[in-house]
Amino acid sequence: MLLRAIADRICATSFVSLPGEAVATARDGILDTIGVTLAGSREDTTSVVTRAFRRTAAAGPALIFGHGARLDVLSAALINGVASHALDFDDCSNTLGGHPSAPVVPALLAVAQGVSGKDFIAAYVAGVETETKLARAVNFHHYEKGWHPTATLGTFGSAAACSHLMRLDPEQTATALALAASMASGIKANFGSMTKPFHVGHAARNGLCAALLAREGMTAKLDALEHPQGFFAVYNGAHIHPDRILTEWANPYDLADPGIAFKRHPCCGSTHPAADAMLHLRGTHNLVPGRIARIESWTHPRRLAHTNRPDPQSGLDGKFSIQYVLARALMHGIVSLEHFGDEAIRDPAVRALMARIHSAPDPEATADTDEHFYARVRATTDAGATFEHFVDRPLGRDRNHPLPTGTLEAKFRDCAGRVLLPDSVDDLLRRCGALQAVDDMTNVIDDIAAGTVMPAVEVVPTRHAYA
Repeated sequence: MLLRAIADRICATSFVSLPGEAVATARDGILDTIGVTLAGSREDTTSVVTRAFRRTAAAGPALIFGHGARLDVLSAALINGVASHALDFDDCSNTLGGHPSAPVVPALLAVAQGVSGKDFIAAYVAGVETETKLARAVNFHHYEKGWHPTATLGTFGSAAACSHLMRLDPEQTATALALAASMASGIKANFGSMTKPFHVGHAARNGLCAALLAREGMTAKLDALEHPQGFFAVYNGAHIHPDRILTEWANPYDLADPGIAFKRHPCCGSTHPAADAMLHLRGTHNLVPGRIARIESWTHPRRLAHTNRPDPQSGLDGKFSIQYVLARALMHGIVSLEHFGDEAIRDPAVRALMARIHSAPDPEATADTDEHFYARVRATTDAGATFEHFVDRPLGRDRNHPLPTGTLEAKFRDCAGRVLLPDSVDDLLRRCGALQAVDDMTNVIDDIAAGTVMPAVEVVPTRHAYA
């Protein structure tokens, strides 16, 4: 059965067998996820989830980022998973059609006590490989049908990673994946709301839950993928390529090629090519909002479907508005975290500029392509001059379009520095930069706890809570 064959490959993943490119990307992905999780820990979305689930949470070993509280592992995976995606600043994957690290890292950190850095990296790689190879079987129909792959496929990634870290055998791991098939969920209709980051916390928790259940002897059907009423048929119908999962497994590892995309801007990745094009035009031609008569952008319909939002109603909605992101890029020469508060969205100046921004699908786009992260932006001045720029892929999207040197470290410092003391940011950056040399991941988690500047309201489990 397919799940058992996948489980054999998950269990066979070891740090010593990993190519250097996969290890380097894994280390960066883990660092970046820790940074954005810290920054996201104080967001309203995370606070809502924390308040709701503190009534059922129990004291435990797992750290709640940004608060210093220690809760049971499932509550921690959920809350930290929400925080990891609260800002939509976490890494992306062209293969997955979503965010590979956010469903995996918070789940792993919840059960990482006594685990070496090498084992943590290997488990992370196993999780990302699982979700991305499943993506090769179901995308892009899965994505375009309306599923949120970060959540649906990320549940499998979390289950695989946690099973690996907990040293489950192949039969148990296959059972965890079968359980994940029944817990995978998340629809794109909820993009632009608090529910989107909740998808990620839900996936992290459900994957960990599946591994814990499998370890205790829970049963599940190992044909849960290919069964006539299994995951493939229910979620994708006839649009599947299951043969790709095993033939392409670790051939190469997805973290090695194409790698994962690290975000330069704290908003939906589908807006990034246009933002980069706008920043180029602004810098090259000294464009200023007051002299602009019209801005036009063309992107792949797959990217525009959820980003054509000329009238965003909230900060979260603004993260999915290509018009809003283009306006901020032109106004400031940067798209920053501060631009996605609800007050910022209502700024009259940005609203006036957005009225001159028009976005459309690329008329020459084809559906059957992996080249859909591009944008063409044209700016016309009030004097009638026209300037145009094309971006094939945004910076950070792949190895051929890397972030400028130092950008990832600067991003981490900005994100982590919103929660941690400066010396703790430095210490955490050094430790995560050499993660394979860490003897016990507890030290990394303790560094985060010790350096956290506590918020006004603590996260405390209730006495009557259950684990």
